Formats: sequence, C-alpha cells, structure tokens
Amino acid sequence: QVQLVESGGGLVRPGGSLRLSCTASGTIFSINAMGWYRQAPGKQRELVASEPSVGRTDYASSVKGRFTISRDNAKNAMYLQMNDLKPEDTAVYYCNSAPPIWPWAQGTQVTVSS
Repeated sequence: QVQLVESGGGLVRPGGSLRLSCTASGTIFSINAMGWYRQAPGKQRELVASEPSVGRTDYASSVKGRFTISRDNAKNAMYLQMNDLKPEDTAVYYCNSAPPIWPWAQGTQVTVSS
C-alpha cells in the first residue's frame, strides 16, 4: 500500500511563495504520472498541476504561470513551487497519481491571507 505524505504548507501573505513537498513509501514517482490537487472549503477537490509524462506538465488555468510541479526520482519526492499566491489559493493540498489511484493522505494546509 502506497502511503503519501505532503508537507510545506503554511500561512503566507498575498504575493508570497511556498514550496510543497510530497514523499511516498514506494518508488512510485519514476513510473507514474503524478499530480497536485487541492480542496478549498465547500468545494470539490481539483487537480491543479500534473506531470503526465516525462518533460510534460499541465496546469489548471487558475495557477498557470504561478505554480511549478517537479519531481526528484532519486529522492522519491515531488514538489509544487507556488509563487504569487492569492487568497483563492487557500486550500488543503494533496499529492497523488494523475488520475488518483492511491488513498488520500492528510494533505498540507495552505492559507493565503493578509
């Protein structure tokens, strides 16, 4: 059973940056398409960034140009660099495959507020 762990969230002011990290119990990053998801209060979970194949990345229009997904297969880790954060980016962020096939972890809370 793959276990995912997200970290790096926090409280940041509008315009600030955060870097989220995702680690897994197995060597999944090198063989699976991966993605970052988020769920804001009262809203459905949405895919915001994915790496469906080597060298290719896709982003939701709401984060394109501000967020960057990357992975380090040697460290079995994945990252989400988030710049120019906005209050509407406030959500719990999760990592999983894309599409998601593993149990959801607890996620990491990102709060953007002045």
